[in-house]
Amino acid sequence: MTDFSDALNVAASGMRSQAERIRYVSENIANNDTPGYRRKTVSFEQVVERGDRTGAVTTGRVQLDRTELPQVYDPDNPLADETGYYIGSNVNLLVEIADSREANRSYEANLKMFDQVRKMSAALMDLLRK
Repeated sequence: MTDFSDALNVAASGMRSQAERIRYVSENIANNDTPGYRRKTVSFEQVVERGDRTGAVTTGRVQLDRTELPQVYDPDNPLADETGYYIGSNVNLLVEIADSREANRSYEANLKMFDQVRKMSAALMDLLRK
């Protein structure tokens, strides 16, 4: 049964990691128009136990996108300087939407794997009872 629990742990770790990724993508989309906001990104790392890779993943540290923040011309904005510019956000909505779709599809794939392993485990238990 340990193979089943290992597979469940791998699928669950994938779902947790993608859920966290979706959280940061959502924050980026929500702050698209926030002056001075830097896009947040998260990376994935393999889980290693006793020197062996488990197949599971976890999220690494959240990092801020260091690309240059754009200068936005809007002289009516209260944050604008004497030339009419203020510092905008480096969030690109197209990139965030693509990241969101990718994370959602990955989450769904891990969920299907989790469900398949659960069904296989239940079927094995039914066979052992007979």
